[in-house]
Amino acid sequence: MNLKKDKIGILGGSFDPAHKGHLAISKEAIKRFKLKKVIWAITKKNPFKKKSNKNLSIRIQKCKEIIKKFKSIEVKFYENKIKSNKTINLINYLTKYKKNEIFFLMGADNLINFHKWNKWKIISKKCTIVVFDRYGFKKKSLNSTTYKRLNNKNLKFIEFNKVNISSSQLRKI
Repeated sequence: MNLKKDKIGILGGSFDPAHKGHLAISKEAIKRFKLKKVIWAITKKNPFKKKSNKNLSIRIQKCKEIIKKFKSIEVKFYENKIKSNKTINLINYLTKYKKNEIFFLMGADNLINFHKWNKWKIISKKCTIVVFDRYGFKKKSLNSTTYKRLNNKNLKFIEFNKVNISSSQLRKI
C-alpha cells in the first residue's frame, strides 16, 4: 500500500499584524514545493517578543481577510488543542495521525536565532525548514549557527522577489 504524504507548509508567528509579505512567501512555497496547503499557525505570544499589540481574535480576523481569496492557505490556532506554543509540539501534532510532510516556513531574520528555539535540532529532522530571504538579513542568517550546523540537510534558503515589509515596521505606523 502506497500512502502518499500531503506536503503541508507551516508559517508560524504572532502575525502582529499579518501583511502581504506573509502572503507572498506562502504563495511562493506552494508553487516551489508543490504544497497542498500552507497553514498560518498563529500564536498568542511569540516567546522571543514582547506582548502582541492586538488581541488574538483581531489578529486571526486580519489573517483571514488577507487570505480569503487563497483556498490553499488556512489560518489556525492550535495552542489550546496542543496545550503549547512550541513549534516542535505543533509539528508532532500535525504528523501524529496523518503522515504529513512538513515544510516549516520562516523569514531569514528568524533563522538567526533558530538555534535558541526549543528542540530546534529535532525540528530540523522532522521537517524541511524553508527560509525566505529578507532585506538586510541574508548575510547574518547565512552566518548563523543553525545554517552552519544544518548546512542544507533539511534547510532550503530561498531567494525571491522580496516584499520589503515587516510586522515590526507596520506596528510603528
